[in-house]
Amino acid sequence: MTLIKSISGIRGTLGGKPGDTLSPLDVVKFAAAYGTWLKDNTDKHKVVIGRDARPSGEMITKLAASTLQALGIDIVDLELSTTPTVEMAVVMEEAGGGIVITASHNPIQWNALKLLNHKGEFISAADGEKILEIADQEDFEFVETKKIGEYSVDRGYIQKHIEAILELPLVDKEAIAAKNFRITLDCVNSTGGIAVPMLLHTLGVKEINAMYCEPNGQFPHNPEPIPENLRDISRELENGGYDLGIVVDPDVDRLALICEDGAMFGEEFTLVAVADYILQNTPGATVSNLSSTKALKELTEKAEQTYASSAVGEVNVVTKMKEINAVIGGEGNGGIIYPELHYGRDALVGIALFLTYLAKSDMPMTRLRGKYPKYQISKNKISLTPEIDTDAILKDIQEKYKAHNVITIDGVKIEFEDSWVHLRKSNTEPIIRIYAEAETMSTADNLANKIIDDIREIVTAKSDS
Repeated sequence: MTLIKSISGIRGTLGGKPGDTLSPLDVVKFAAAYGTWLKDNTDKHKVVIGRDARPSGEMITKLAASTLQALGIDIVDLELSTTPTVEMAVVMEEAGGGIVITASHNPIQWNALKLLNHKGEFISAADGEKILEIADQEDFEFVETKKIGEYSVDRGYIQKHIEAILELPLVDKEAIAAKNFRITLDCVNSTGGIAVPMLLHTLGVKEINAMYCEPNGQFPHNPEPIPENLRDISRELENGGYDLGIVVDPDVDRLALICEDGAMFGEEFTLVAVADYILQNTPGATVSNLSSTKALKELTEKAEQTYASSAVGEVNVVTKMKEINAVIGGEGNGGIIYPELHYGRDALVGIALFLTYLAKSDMPMTRLRGKYPKYQISKNKISLTPEIDTDAILKDIQEKYKAHNVITIDGVKIEFEDSWVHLRKSNTEPIIRIYAEAETMSTADNLANKIIDDIREIVTAKSDS
């Protein structure tokens, strides 16, 4: 069983002892720390809370909401919602912050509290450190009875979110409706089952085959929207009769697309395709993280615009996007950040923009995918013993490959002529993640394995010395 406290929130498995898992006591302590931080940093003593459909979500919401009320903070509970919807609601409610009760793509036994600031964006690393410090010291003070915060429910924010999407100039409802798209959905029995069909109907899509769209939290497969978990919807598309498949994760901030023949469009290329459409209409800079496909960089530079990479993590992507005033950005896991709407990964706006592009391109999914490079990313990790200095290993790798372009803003990324490899250490366990991209999966795998062999040689040499 696991409890992980980080600068972005707290997550863990349910069941077990306090301090070892995401227990009620840990939820209360962490919510109290967040509420204390919020009161110290803003006079907006209101928090928006929303959750995905996990069975533990309602219980955790009640614990967190009651704790915040005891600090004198008002609560607006969106109940079943999406992460991007909560982010937008924080701004619309003029709240001091927000909490999303979701463990994202993790399995059903996990849950988490993800923390937002008054802009509806994930808190910074510095703020996260402060909240962890407050929690460790239990440095919070609750209010007397007459000052307890108020609690209210608002179930209308998904609709407000969709209305805001339809107001975007680059979302063309008429073009989408005219194509009479036939779409199959996999919403992994979470809140996407509420939000995505609502969005599609509003966009004029009439033929929707809703697979796993009952928001009961009973995930029919591993909820991470990667190819090995999407066999059911792929087979449905292989049978014919649909133009595309749409898949979202439990909290609807990641978007995966599937072609009409059942082939994966590629989660890395969700952002690439949407960025292609945006750049054709509003030229400007783009951003993705260091572990995302280089296809976005090539696309952006071909359009004679500026591309920049950031450290991994949504907050880092957003920071870089603001720094260079990017028109589109995101992460290669299917996360679209479109600042015209808000600074957060948002599968709903990604769907609306992509369908507009597909409708106007007047080509099938497979042909659209053929416009872009056939890059493949190999994702690996190597486990180390706790006493091994992972920072020292990364420095040794950097030195070994210093003849190449090496980027060190987040671990070590080595850029070769036609490929790259990115090494990052975990903040919670003694592992190094190794991502490699090349024109074929075999080449990417071989590159990753070469780096893994290098690491093993370094570890052996250090242990012998």
